[in-house]
Amino acid sequence: MTLPARLVLLILLFGLPFWVQAEWHNAQRDIMGTRISLDTWHADATRAAECANRVFEELRRIEVLMSTYIATSEISRINADAAVSSLEISPELAGLIEKSLYFSDISGGAFDITYASVGYAYDYRNKQQPDDEALARALPAIDYRHVELDGNRIRFRHAGVRIDLGGIAKGYAVDRGVATLASCGISRAMLSAGGDSRIIGDRGGHPWVIGIQHPRDPEAIALRVPLSDTAVSTSGDYERFFFADGERVHHILNPKTGKSAEGSWSATVTGPDAMTTDALSTTLFVLGAVEGIALIESLEGFDAIVIDHHGKVHYSSGFKEPESES
Repeated sequence: MTLPARLVLLILLFGLPFWVQAEWHNAQRDIMGTRISLDTWHADATRAAECANRVFEELRRIEVLMSTYIATSEISRINADAAVSSLEISPELAGLIEKSLYFSDISGGAFDITYASVGYAYDYRNKQQPDDEALARALPAIDYRHVELDGNRIRFRHAGVRIDLGGIAKGYAVDRGVATLASCGISRAMLSAGGDSRIIGDRGGHPWVIGIQHPRDPEAIALRVPLSDTAVSTSGDYERFFFADGERVHHILNPKTGKSAEGSWSATVTGPDAMTTDALSTTLFVLGAVEGIALIESLEGFDAIVIDHHGKVHYSSGFKEPESES
């Protein structure tokens, strides 16, 4: 049935009428090395699909800009040339690097994008890691203070420096995706990229219930947390790892040692934007529960749950203890 022109105009101006029932629509893609999942609440399935495609296009754009696995990316160009001479880079990338350096400052270097100076030598799929000699040679290049950023120009002060935005880029991409949803007029949604999610509104008058994976049982949920209109990020030692000589070698490196950070199994942070929760979840994992929770308590609007290497759960003051799975 064709709608009258006047009704079409009213819908365009004021939205769909009350008798048109909205529903949830899910779309998924593999981007940035992870599964991206988007749930949107909308009465028009075609419009929801169009908005989802716009979100995925934006995430692909960011991947092409920031992935170290793409030889032509801007990050790859920086890693190839910034130790030789100062480079002009895009304002977008300069802004994200500047944010990364800020997180390095407030964490005393626990968050450090120059971890890649050693991190590139790890191959989790093929169970390879640098030996002690290679680690000793590369370790002096891990220091965020080697990165000199002047406006949109970047230079490395050490020849061995490489950077990787893996601890912040997915959160940033989620925020960009949410901005795209807002431009589509979506008022209820959840966008997830691996361990980073952003919730717009609630789920039909109720909070979303987010499960924190049990760090030692992939089939179990350690905790369930009700959340609305917020961002949430989890970093864990179970995401990419292998065992060597009985030790778990995972992808979250301690910048001080160049080796897998010890003391935590997972760290979850909630707050107003996913870029920050992404960076902070990595930071807390490296710092450990005591120092990490202390950092969160110093920041307004953020809360955290850290599961330490004994399996004990630590909460920041803004969290009531969620119900534990038994």
